[in-house]
Amino acid sequence: MISQNKNAALSVEIVGSKILVIRGKRVMLDRDLADLYGVETKRLNEQIKRNSKRFPIDFMFQLTSDEIEALRSQNATLKKGRGRHTKYLPYVFTEQGVAMLSTVLNSEKAIEVNIQIMRAFVKIREFLATNEALAERVKENREAIIRIFKIIEELRQPVPAPKKKIGFHAEKR
Repeated sequence: MISQNKNAALSVEIVGSKILVIRGKRVMLDRDLADLYGVETKRLNEQIKRNSKRFPIDFMFQLTSDEIEALRSQNATLKKGRGRHTKYLPYVFTEQGVAMLSTVLNSEKAIEVNIQIMRAFVKIREFLATNEALAERVKENREAIIRIFKIIEELRQPVPAPKKKIGFHAEKR
């Protein structure tokens, strides 16, 4: 079992930061997974090729050159220049693909890392569900919210000082 220090080092936040959305799916890059598992990307991909029947297209797919370029420009994940780019198009793994990796990489570390990765995927799903529910409530109450903001804006306007009348005015008794 992983000690508390190692567990803290591999937090859900760290794992969550490595989850990307590509082709409308939440995925993780092969090299990020290899890094988390403490193996070379090449070795990770060798295990996957040996067990290719376990990884259908909805578990894992290979990125296109355009997708890599988009990742590079969005996140600066890959640097341009000689020797600074990937030689092969990377693979990405969906949540199911990551779960399948634990059966292929049958080690204690792989099991512990997979537990943290699954927790990160669950946390992201919970976060999105919470935000969707909040967005739906805001949508349902849109008119009331708009009225409230108009009232607040009116209240923020300075109250004009009463205008003094010009000329002589007799006091009323």
